[in-house]
Amino acid sequence: MEIKQESKFKKLFKRYGVLSLACVFSLAIALTIALCVKSNEGKPVSTDNIKFELPMNNAVVVKDYADDHLQFNESLKRWEIHLSVDLSSENSEVFSVADGIIASVSTDSLNGSVVKIEHADGFVSVYSSLAEDVKVKEGDKVTKGQAIGNASDTATNESKNGSHLHFTLLKNGLEVDPNNYLDLQNK
Repeated sequence: MEIKQESKFKKLFKRYGVLSLACVFSLAIALTIALCVKSNEGKPVSTDNIKFELPMNNAVVVKDYADDHLQFNESLKRWEIHLSVDLSSENSEVFSVADGIIASVSTDSLNGSVVKIEHADGFVSVYSSLAEDVKVKEGDKVTKGQAIGNASDTATNESKNGSHLHFTLLKNGLEVDPNNYLDLQNK
């Protein structure tokens, strides 16, 4: 009587086949996601339906947006990326960059007083390091150029920068470079 011996490959596949297929499937999903994300990078976002204004008059850029290199944070004594633009002006008044609705008004020790405004086309503007006497409340409708507060030094994570506006712009939940949407070239 002869006993058939299975090939080593069949034995290996019977033992680890499901695990191998799961790994290959997971890798395929990960590669697909990576390629989709990569294909959207660098493409300009259309702002045909929305025109932005500067959040401060006669402002200078204290610290610019940087997602490709580290900047030293003097307050925290560490190197970090900076996904916002810090602005300062002799006139500390801060304005909405576009029409929108106040999504939230909050205060915390790291960011100071913070106002988030939802705009059209998936944009959200975030104004941090505001003075405590914010001029808007959650749910308010605001127009482009409407005063929402004053820049201050309430953000302890950037307290060494003095009184300034920490301005962040999001598109569909992700930080984008405000320089691509605001006329900050001469600031």
